Amino acid sequence: MQNDTIESYHAHIYYDVDTRSAAEAMRAEMERLFPTAIFGRWHDRPVGPHPSSMFQIAFDVGLFARMAPWLILNHGPTTVFLHPNTGDAYTDHAHRAVWIGRQRELNLDVLRRPD
Repeated sequence: MQNDTIESYHAHIYYDVDTRSAAEAMRAEMERLFPTAIFGRWHDRPVGPHPSSMFQIAFDVGLFARMAPWLILNHGPTTVFLHPNTGDAYTDHAHRAVWIGRQRELNLDVLRRPD
């Protein structure tokens, strides 16, 4: 089934021990610049399909035109995994996502629907 409606977006900011402080500074600036975004908790280990430590930012469609360019220009040593939310988590993560920085491999098996 084709879904052409983007309900919102998630940006996952990946970091490691060496880049955690850069991620903290980035998040603080984003919280100041994008107060309507919802900032998730810190995950200091891989969680779900995500291959490394990260925090998530949830934001509405109207913020995309400001958020995406800011992430492109300011991600520093972190990696950003940006995807839409259409109601199809597997397709959103596997086929509709954008990488900013170094691309990583996701564990998509946790998102697959049983046949």
